[in-house]
Amino acid sequence: MRSILPGEAFPAHTPAASQIFTTVLCHGPLTRTEVAKRAGLSAAAVTKAVRPLIEAGYLVEDVDEEARPSLGRPANPVRVDGGRALFIGLKITGDEIIGVLTDLCCRIRTSRHVPLAAPGPRAVLESAAALVHELLAEADGFGVPVSGLGIAVSGDVDRAGGVVRYSPFLDWRDIPLAELAEMTTGLPVTVDNDVRALTVAEQWFGAGVGLSDFAVVTVGAGIGCGLVVHGRVVSGAYGVAGEIGHLSIDPAGPLCHCGNRGCVEAIAADPAIVRAVREATGIPVADAAEALRLAHGGDPGAREVYARAGAAIGRAIGSVANLFGPERVIISGEGLVAHDLFADQILEAFAASAFGTAGQCDLRTRPLPFEEWARGAAATAIQSFIRSDTY
Repeated sequence: MRSILPGEAFPAHTPAASQIFTTVLCHGPLTRTEVAKRAGLSAAAVTKAVRPLIEAGYLVEDVDEEARPSLGRPANPVRVDGGRALFIGLKITGDEIIGVLTDLCCRIRTSRHVPLAAPGPRAVLESAAALVHELLAEADGFGVPVSGLGIAVSGDVDRAGGVVRYSPFLDWRDIPLAELAEMTTGLPVTVDNDVRALTVAEQWFGAGVGLSDFAVVTVGAGIGCGLVVHGRVVSGAYGVAGEIGHLSIDPAGPLCHCGNRGCVEAIAADPAIVRAVREATGIPVADAAEALRLAHGGDPGAREVYARAGAAIGRAIGSVANLFGPERVIISGEGLVAHDLFADQILEAFAASAFGTAGQCDLRTRPLPFEEWARGAAATAIQSFIRSDTY
């Protein structure tokens, strides 16, 4: 049933070879000369690394049939054969698991949504294993191996150890998720924070391709931030770098679930917006969708709540720009359904809080469906498969 070739390893045995393959994966097709320039390596190193990757079928050389023989050997571009390997990505939320099957270029081949009856680790693992086996059955039709499983979870996640240290939405503490998932699926497993996983996908396959320094800010059930500094996703010494949701921007503001007051998340996350709309309007809105309908209907109290949320997000992004100097901040998340209600406030607050040239940072709005979060999990599995120096 499983599309697994036991013991198959990626044939890039050095960090330089992994870097070369990653360069082609993110920017290809490229000639060997272009790869050498982008990777900062010698032409000889590129040629040496490319040969076994072509022999193993991970790279393909596109031959220019129209090149004249008198010009010598043409500089043929090489590209990744996306169909050479498959990967599975899972995004675990408080009430469902979203699963995707992707190819080596992280293109989604199929996707599934499975509801969760309970958020406990045992129940989640059972549902996850069943979903993985469904996707493995789908993979059989492609005739290539599934080479890894990525799992994305909100909260404090130790990727190196594969441990979910704390996930507030699931109420998990110190769960060795990678080890447990490997036992139940038989696949190599990478576990990461969901926003960092999304950031990996944006770095390699999305709006961050080619950028050395950028950030991804997510708006929705929580407020998250993934950071790429000097070309690497940053997790920090304790794994919580980028937690802008818990920047306290109003010491007299509403109480946050973390125990502090005035955190961005306590003002701008969906649950905070729902509570604030109830208080401002006296209407017992049940969820974010109802709050949004009320604001779109013109209720002044509801609209003011969204305006305050936008200002909080903009100030938080300004802090990111001041501290890290990213070239771009990509704003995403399910909360962008309310973008028309707070876009101006985000820009105004960012402009007011960004210092000097930090204000030149490009703010780019990128609405993404939940499948993209699962795709981010698959991207971390791809990253682990081809790079030995990820962490």
